[in-house]
Order: sequence, then structure tokens, then C-alpha cells
Amino acid sequence: MGSLPICGTDDRLKGVLTDRDIVVKVLAQGKDPRSCQAGELAQGEAVTIGADDDAAEILSTMATHKVRRLPVVDGHELVGIVALADVARALPDRPVGDLVDAISTD
Repeated sequence: MGSLPICGTDDRLKGVLTDRDIVVKVLAQGKDPRSCQAGELAQGEAVTIGADDDAAEILSTMATHKVRRLPVVDGHELVGIVALADVARALPDRPVGDLVDAISTD
């Protein structure tokens, strides 16, 4: 699964729900996954990238926030998600390797 965007009735991104959120906040705490709502599990403001941002900005944002996926917004509308794998397919090896190192270290 990885991650799923959570949008409100106004189609604006409200947060991102990850598989880790489900494991840590539901299963590990013995909660019933059928009774939890997605909005309860996502926390804080989602880190996003603009639809017009270039690959360097994507890499920088991923490294800064230590994330492997970024919701892509155009204005306030969610238009997609870009993943590390997408960047890896589009760029030479070195920038992607640097990003993986930055994300993977504590």
C-alpha cells in the first residue's frame, strides 16, 4: 500500500495515511481496524510538491522530510503522488542514491 491521500469534501488534501500508521496506531494498540476512520489516523499537515516543481525540488523535499512519496498538488487540488521509484526511473543514479541515503539515515 505505502500511502493514501486523505481529501476533504472540498477536494483539498487533509493528510496522508500510511501502512505504518495503521500498524502503529491501530493494530499495535489493539484497536478494531473496522471502526477506525482514516481522518483519525493521519496527523499533521501533509508534505506536498507542486505540479510544476522540478526533479531537484522533489529530491530536496523528499530528503528534507525523509519521505519516499509526495502528494502532488496543483493549487489546492490533489493531482497525483510521486514516489521515489518514479524519480529513480527518470534521473541518473547518483541523485537518487543520495536521496536514499538521506531518507534512510536517522
